[in-house]
Amino acid sequence: MVKRWHYLSGIFVLLLSVPLHFLNEWTGYAPISSVLAPVNESIWEHLKLLAIPMILFTIPEYFLYGKHFPNYLPVRLLSILIGMAAITTSFYTYSGILGKNYLVLDILTLVFGIICSYLFSYRYLHTDRFISEHARFQAQAGFLILLICFALFTWNPPSLAFFQDYSTLSKR
Repeated sequence: MVKRWHYLSGIFVLLLSVPLHFLNEWTGYAPISSVLAPVNESIWEHLKLLAIPMILFTIPEYFLYGKHFPNYLPVRLLSILIGMAAITTSFYTYSGILGKNYLVLDILTLVFGIICSYLFSYRYLHTDRFISEHARFQAQAGFLILLICFALFTWNPPSLAFFQDYSTLSKR
């Protein structure tokens, strides 16, 4: 059952990332949509395409099967962070080698991040890692911090390349 849910969740994340990419335009750049969806073409903003659908799907998954795993929330948070790291690493690797980025390869970095996320999640849900009450509390805080960072760095991005819009080379 868990394996099936991981496959379905991965497909859900990928399918939701497409409309999520355009949510800001569709809502006229409403403040809440800027927390949930990319506002520009920066790497940071595009990490939302993995993180937000995974966070959204975490809620029904928890009630369907996650509550049977005491490490569900810590593993899910770590899997999201690993997916984000995989996207970032693969993007900078390929664009550094090729000298620019390509849409098809950008999409493949998202697919790679999703695969990394769910492989980690499936592997570690079936272990006794991260099962303490402290780990669950840290995971809950981690989800909140991640959402706060998405809001904070969307509305006030640091002056770093990671937050720059690659289409205009501006911060926002």
